[in-house]
Amino acid sequence: MGDGASDSSPAAEKKGAEEEDDFGYRLFPDRNKKPQSFLVRSLFTFHNRCQVMLRMTLETNPYAQLLLEAMKQSGCTVFNDRHFSCENCDGCVSGGFDAATSQIVLCQNNIRQQSHMNRVVTHELIHAFDHCRAHVDWFKNVKHLACSEIRAANLSGDCTLMNEIARFKFGLKGHHQTCVRDRAIRSILAVRKVSKETAEKAVDEVFDACFNDLEPFGRIPHSKADARRAYKDFQNRDRYNANL
Repeated sequence: MGDGASDSSPAAEKKGAEEEDDFGYRLFPDRNKKPQSFLVRSLFTFHNRCQVMLRMTLETNPYAQLLLEAMKQSGCTVFNDRHFSCENCDGCVSGGFDAATSQIVLCQNNIRQQSHMNRVVTHELIHAFDHCRAHVDWFKNVKHLACSEIRAANLSGDCTLMNEIARFKFGLKGHHQTCVRDRAIRSILAVRKVSKETAEKAVDEVFDACFNDLEPFGRIPHSKADARRAYKDFQNRDRYNANL
């Protein structure tokens, strides 16, 4: 699991002896802790802020709304209190998709702005959508993980021009593809004990097919306006199919 490129999802590199892979769970220490009481959590500022921002994302963000509707149509309805968890995380990780529990983890100590929450929720919902619609082998097949990371980086807004400028990264032709590739590799390396060469090979082998898989958006949404149009098209597509 894990969103290692600062915005991802949940095998092993040989260095003389084979190391056991924890699939990124080391980045999410609260996964193994006993849940805190409601009173303690309600008094915890980070937790409150996380819950408020999450609610705002789910209610107003067109990226998230489209993905929630698509998952519902696929038979995987998402419930706020069941499928999202605000927790403390290690390092600079922002979120992750825990395939073992079908739960999205949001790193309450690292997500401080609404725009960041929007991207993280969208990124992880793409992993959840892939988990719902396909038999993704998150833990044993690095190509499956690579494909979902490519899709998440491509469709979540991670690689918009403004986000890349904020990272002081500039490019001309093909820069979006470069960003998607780089962020997919970084996400894999954050949550898997594999070499950089292994991660790069997995991403490169599936890149074209997965980059061009635009479901459920039908396009690369480069802005909220694009996402709103994609959401409207998705709703109209469902209405059209219902009348066939």
